[in-house]
Amino acid sequence: MSWHPQYRSSKFRHVYGKAASKDKCYDCVPITRSVHDNHFCAVNPSFIAVVTECAGGGAFFVIPIKQTGKLDPHYPKVCGHKGNVLDIKWNPFNDFVIASCSEDATVKIWDIPNQLLKKNITTPKKELIGHARRVGLIEWHPTAENILFSSGYDYKIMIWNLDIPGAVLSKPVKILDVHKDVVLSMSFNTDGSLLATACKDRKIRVIDPRAGTILQEASYKSHRANKVLFLGNMKKLFSTGTSWWNNRQIALWDQNDLSVPLLEEDLDGSSGLLFPFYDSDTHMLYVVGKGDGNIRYYEISPEKPYLSYLTEYRSHLPQKGIGMMPKRGLDVAACEIFRFYKLIPAKGLIEPISMIVPRRSESYQEDIYPLTAAAQPALTAQQWLIGVNKGPLLVSLKPGSEAAKSLPQLLDPEPLVKAADLSQQEGEGGRTSLEDKEKPREIKDSRKRLKSEETSQINEEMCFSNGFDIFDCPPPKTENELLHMYFRQQEEIRRLRALLNQRDVQIKQMQLELRNISMDTADK
Repeated sequence: MSWHPQYRSSKFRHVYGKAASKDKCYDCVPITRSVHDNHFCAVNPSFIAVVTECAGGGAFFVIPIKQTGKLDPHYPKVCGHKGNVLDIKWNPFNDFVIASCSEDATVKIWDIPNQLLKKNITTPKKELIGHARRVGLIEWHPTAENILFSSGYDYKIMIWNLDIPGAVLSKPVKILDVHKDVVLSMSFNTDGSLLATACKDRKIRVIDPRAGTILQEASYKSHRANKVLFLGNMKKLFSTGTSWWNNRQIALWDQNDLSVPLLEEDLDGSSGLLFPFYDSDTHMLYVVGKGDGNIRYYEISPEKPYLSYLTEYRSHLPQKGIGMMPKRGLDVAACEIFRFYKLIPAKGLIEPISMIVPRRSESYQEDIYPLTAAAQPALTAQQWLIGVNKGPLLVSLKPGSEAAKSLPQLLDPEPLVKAADLSQQEGEGGRTSLEDKEKPREIKDSRKRLKSEETSQINEEMCFSNGFDIFDCPPPKTENELLHMYFRQQEEIRRLRALLNQRDVQIKQMQLELRNISMDTADK
């Protein structure tokens, strides 16, 4: 019988939650009292948006992120909806564009001015009219520009291309009519080629959004899912819901087989919803309870036990909703790896909570801040619609670092996307650096060197430390592929240099040992 250690080594084992001081909170905010199960809060490095109470329609506040303290009771609102606002989401590639959906069955796109609001905003940039009943969820595509998904109580998910001209759009580019009840949650995989949904019929589905087909469907009855989340490139899904006995429950699934969960765990007997958040950079998973003040966090691993509980942030103030700051808005000097914005309607308070890795050094900690998604799209809307897949552009969070220094990374191909058009393979797989677009002179020089190296070394076997063999794949045809190959080779050169240095040290040690032995024999 093998022995498994009770504790596992992890640099995130001592992560702790730190609530902001009162002067850094947002006070006197009339937060919505809607019973709809959504976040009601959206955050980016420039603004925080929160749904509010409003007579005669729906509205939300847009507050500059640095304007903390008490909110003016006459602060302007964004108030163009005729019904209650149910969901708001910032454009991931434009900090001044926000989408909202409402009980009036519309989705509206708003331009937010780059200064303090002085009057109410009532005219949207675009209005999307297509749903027959109220719209409960909206999601921006993670890598393609101006692609928006909306889900309504008509059981349909609509895909909108906001590049289409016109102030009012009434025809979505695609309608996904594969659900038999209300969709409760939507989540994209890293490159946006797959969509996972949790439905009121308690089933989890993995959908190819462009083909409109269901690739996987969970019919596991002992877990009734409310929220579902793609876990980055782990090829796994995470869901929160309830068990047969109405206990709050979490479950982990293989995205290629939803018949039985890989892991299932009851948390407690509370009735509030559980909101999951995943940080693909640190592989940390946060579970936030609605109606209580707890935030549990876990670490995800590709092998068993898959889910490792770290600890829990506790507070006596219950949260109604929660917002999340993108990674590019975090304070790296304080080793902050995640930040929540907690909505407390009883006190009219929005309280930031920072998740911090305790470190003594004040320098930039590269091991906890890998390259992260940039605020620039990897694809145009039209490219994605015709079948191209691309991971997000990557940037470094290091202060003063240039975007061009980001290292391209390759994603594993998604095995589920088999029914999709073959044209998807054109841009498949990769997280691409911003350097791909800038094309400095060094790239051209490296391209020439690569071509000469390929001709001179065509018969030699070159196998990299990460298992990548250049002969297992066709020769690079595009600039991006050449860049991927070039950076892989640079990594291999660095690894070989480190090995040579180790060998030199070992040789010197052996020489010293031989000298000592020869001296000992001479003395005898």
